[in-house]
Amino acid sequence: MRLQLSPELEAFREEMRTFFTTQVPQEIRDTVAARRHLSKEQYVEAMRTLNAAGLAVPHWPVEWGGRGWTPLQMHIWREEMQLACVPEPLPFNASMIGPVIAAFGSQEQKERFLPRTANIDIWWCQGFSEPDAGSDLASLRTTAVRDGDDWVVNGQKTWTTLGQHADWIFCLVRTDPTAEKKQRGISLLVFPMDTPGVTLRPIQLIDGGHEVNEVFFEDVRVPAENLIGEENRGWDYAKFLLGNERVGIARIGSSKRLLAQAKSYAREVTVGGRPLIEDPRTADRFAELENELLALELTALRVVAHSADGKPHPASSVLKLRGSELQQDITELVVDIAGPLSLSSFADGGSEVPDWARVATPEYLNYRKVSIYGGSNEVQRTIIAGTILGL
Repeated sequence: MRLQLSPELEAFREEMRTFFTTQVPQEIRDTVAARRHLSKEQYVEAMRTLNAAGLAVPHWPVEWGGRGWTPLQMHIWREEMQLACVPEPLPFNASMIGPVIAAFGSQEQKERFLPRTANIDIWWCQGFSEPDAGSDLASLRTTAVRDGDDWVVNGQKTWTTLGQHADWIFCLVRTDPTAEKKQRGISLLVFPMDTPGVTLRPIQLIDGGHEVNEVFFEDVRVPAENLIGEENRGWDYAKFLLGNERVGIARIGSSKRLLAQAKSYAREVTVGGRPLIEDPRTADRFAELENELLALELTALRVVAHSADGKPHPASSVLKLRGSELQQDITELVVDIAGPLSLSSFADGGSEVPDWARVATPEYLNYRKVSIYGGSNEVQRTIIAGTILGL
């Protein structure tokens, strides 16, 4: 099956492709292509380049930097960005707290935060998961107690991604511990990471990187004006936020790019004097992954075709579920192609080891997370059963 875009959409795709491949610094795109970690400065430069062209937050309301695009245009924008190795706008800003403030924040909060969020003048981090409240987020125990004009926050968050770079945190807290249902009585507060009583500790990952953190709150005083939306409605805002996060989590463009790179690696590696790409079992794996990726892309196009009013389609859970599995499958394939060379990141493999082989295993290990964040795949199956299959 081949999809044919209208001439207008083909022109739009070419416009996006030209911008991403000519205006974003090559050094940044090379870092993404090589699957190396971006520095904070590279993230900021890339997002500000997009924002200056009106391409950082096209899904936001027009008055706050949005473009009023159709879901299909948004799909093309995201895919071309990924294919061009351009860092996507920081998700904590662009896809999480920004849309929440735009939808539920006060006018003062919108004016205060949204322009700075779009331009990454504020780097946000997410305070949702806790040691005993990950996939079961509604069990969170971090509390906020009203004291005059402030909320006093005590508790702990974990897996706070890139929190070491963050200026502000958006944080789910329990404001009514007597609520009948645990989903009730939760509120959303925002506050600076340098507020007295906030402590951040790094978590070193199995791949040796520092990407996530623990955050502790001890009598942290947060002005009452920093409550987003209504008191005790935080669970509704969290569901809205996670729905937006899942829409782009399939990362189809990135998977296409990595699978194409894997093919080139398989042509470089020889087994028994023949390129690995000629091995029938390897060829079968490529064919299967290409077919699965095509099926995922067609599903994504059906989702964007049936999305309305800017609200995430329930089938975004399908995209998140299958998209994350395919990302893991492809990174596993790259490790298998590298073979013993994939261990070079943990030992001195010598200068003859190609860079792609050095990062193969760390990336494979890092991608174990994609079936967990944004709502674990087990949770997605429950959502699919209830909202799509009616079970």
